[in-house]
Amino acid sequence: MLHYLSLVCVLLGISLIMMLDGCRSSSGSWVLLGSAGTLIWDWTSVCVVLLFTVLQVALYYLPVGQVTEGKMGCDGKRLKYKLNGLHAFLLTVVLMLVLWFAGVLQAGAGTVRIFSLVSAAMAVSLIFSLALFLCPIRTPSSAHVTYNTAKPLLKFVLGHNMDPRLGLIDVKHFVMVRVGFIGWAVMDLNYLLTAVEMKNSSLALLLVIVFQLIYILDFLIDEGSVLTTKEFTNEPIGFIMILGEFIWIPFFSSLPAYFLLQRPNHIHFLSAVPICLLFAAGFLMYYLSNEQKDGFRRNPSDPAYARLNTIRSPAGSSLLVSGWFGWVRHPNYSGDILMMFAWCLPCGFTSVLPYLPALQCFHLLRQRANEIEESCLKKHRDAWREYCRRVPYKLLPYVY
Repeated sequence: MLHYLSLVCVLLGISLIMMLDGCRSSSGSWVLLGSAGTLIWDWTSVCVVLLFTVLQVALYYLPVGQVTEGKMGCDGKRLKYKLNGLHAFLLTVVLMLVLWFAGVLQAGAGTVRIFSLVSAAMAVSLIFSLALFLCPIRTPSSAHVTYNTAKPLLKFVLGHNMDPRLGLIDVKHFVMVRVGFIGWAVMDLNYLLTAVEMKNSSLALLLVIVFQLIYILDFLIDEGSVLTTKEFTNEPIGFIMILGEFIWIPFFSSLPAYFLLQRPNHIHFLSAVPICLLFAAGFLMYYLSNEQKDGFRRNPSDPAYARLNTIRSPAGSSLLVSGWFGWVRHPNYSGDILMMFAWCLPCGFTSVLPYLPALQCFHLLRQRANEIEESCLKKHRDAWREYCRRVPYKLLPYVY
């Protein structure tokens, strides 16, 4: 397992660079083999990644946003989190646009440096992880994870601290929201500004970026939802998590936009209509099913849910068996998948590369659905079996 995890960490950045390289239309040598005119490392990119990280640290301290309680700390008190990610995102975008209009920022220069930016993000995440590992943050509320092995490399890769904090900053919350999702939005906006500079804007590229920014905005508006995810509540923060948030979320998730920047695909307005409808259907399914689930959990006796059929569980709760959850067992995941495939479709069908983020999303959500169902079977027993009998499909009606 140790060798496997170490190999994953090494190959993550290499595979990402190869995918980005594959998006280019040129037939030159691979960038990893020294493609002419392409930098795999430069100090300017390191400065850009560091400046972005420092900016997000500063914006974390904005005197705005809600402070909410999350999971229980090991000292018996609930941990508090400052939810001002939306404000940080808006200020980051405004700052970026001001610098671009003033001529200080050249978006194309950032896009040309995409490979060195990935390398720089890898280096920064490595330094960040080493600092966290060698100088562990010990607070009364932070638990430490113990492993059956004393191998330090395993602790470094997987992490051994659940909720480290630097001042007001929860490190896990910071890398997941501020580095990962805001970094993704910054890359999308950079690609859009690059297309404007190149006078190469297209409806396909605009659709991809608008869809992704809507998704990111929705996540930041409901920033507190990340506090209940399995990754946030159950997994320690280590190099593999930090590396993923520094390179995988910003650069891999924006792969369809980068693909269209390199290989423009001009679609007709009428072709855009069904793509927009697919995204809208996915967004509504994702949003409304989450609203129904959360509202029912908070107050099952609410008149808004009186018409919904339920199954009484031995655990003392009720399982929804109609509404969104009478269609498929995980409609929020189904909506997520539809949205991600919708923002890949404008790329056309000349390559599988822009579809890789959606395929990875489907795989991860399928795994997560299986884990949830195993947990529900243990908790609800026969009630869950009856629910599965009445709602036989997990993610896609009549398919899966």
